[in-house]
Amino acid sequence: MQAGGLARPPTRNEIMPPSDDSALAGPLRHAVSNMPGSVRRYRAILAASVGLSIALALHGLATGPAGSGVAPADVLKVMAGHIPGLSAPTPDPVADAIVWQVRLPRVLAAGLVGALLALAGVALQGLLMNPLADPYTIGASAGAAVGAAAAEVAGVAALLGGLAGVGAAFAAALGSSALVYMLARVGGRVSVHTVLLAGVVVGTLLWSLIPLLMVLAGRGDDLQRIYFYLIGSLQGADWTRVWLLLPFAALSAGVLFGWRRELNIITLGEETAYHLGVPVESFKRRVLSLGALATAAAVSVAGIIGFVGLVVPHIARRAVGPDHRRLLPVAAALGGSLLTASDTLVRVWLNEMPVGVVTAIVGAPLFCILLRRRHAAAW
Repeated sequence: MQAGGLARPPTRNEIMPPSDDSALAGPLRHAVSNMPGSVRRYRAILAASVGLSIALALHGLATGPAGSGVAPADVLKVMAGHIPGLSAPTPDPVADAIVWQVRLPRVLAAGLVGALLALAGVALQGLLMNPLADPYTIGASAGAAVGAAAAEVAGVAALLGGLAGVGAAFAAALGSSALVYMLARVGGRVSVHTVLLAGVVVGTLLWSLIPLLMVLAGRGDDLQRIYFYLIGSLQGADWTRVWLLLPFAALSAGVLFGWRRELNIITLGEETAYHLGVPVESFKRRVLSLGALATAAAVSVAGIIGFVGLVVPHIARRAVGPDHRRLLPVAAALGGSLLTASDTLVRVWLNEMPVGVVTAIVGAPLFCILLRRRHAAAW
């Protein structure tokens, strides 16, 4: 209020936030993405992504080290034999044990972990408007690893069907995300430009705690399980872990897809998002919490697997654009495909090398190529 009780008339910037090329690019891209040709292209890309996931899964089920391959026809017989109400030929017992008890849980776990990491990467990159954001760089992966490793040392990781381990990983990942949030908060707002710096600091601190836990463990078995969280591996995947992952994957995918509008709007800038009705600060907290949950579920089952949450969102964004209605499903399918293919590679040809090594070897050069080709206006 000014003197005399008269309200000052709003300025043009208060009525409509200042626009620039980057702010206009988002709505224009979203409008173009709804054109009929774009819709057909998106459907074709989504179908191809899902088809690739299925093909890689079937290949993983049929392929094994020398002398342990299963014919594709036998794989289909095994799968059909476990469908209730379907009359199918009785599969070979050996093929049934190999496919159903050993390979299928591992393939499903790889797909779910890859999808969780890709979804978390999409959400964090959209929220922070930074191409380097992913669960690894904001410290959530390190926090989840510390929590899961601490649960192993305390001997409680296997309680409640493995939920205790996931709970410990989630609590630590949420704590690390909260610490990053507080460090990046200035004047009541979280600066997206300092989140990654805070994530590096917190992640480095948490990484130093893992060797300490390895020393405290002392016993050989505990030491091996804690080492597993550092390098990433799906060698111990079984049906228990698959059933453990399923609800977290469904929850993460469903909630993020429900937030697709807010994720689209916030990419236009925080001020624009605020004027369009998005509670920016509380939305940041919700997305960071959900990212921590998805990361904790993935890390508790497979350890730390780098570059999936960083590279896959870039590939999906180049394929279908920045609209999260399309970006989230395609990224989930591609994340599952990448990790399934990587795990099949290490299982069959690389003598059970940790799958995190393969994703880093493939992901780092690929990310460098994508980063070099990315134009400022394309983001």
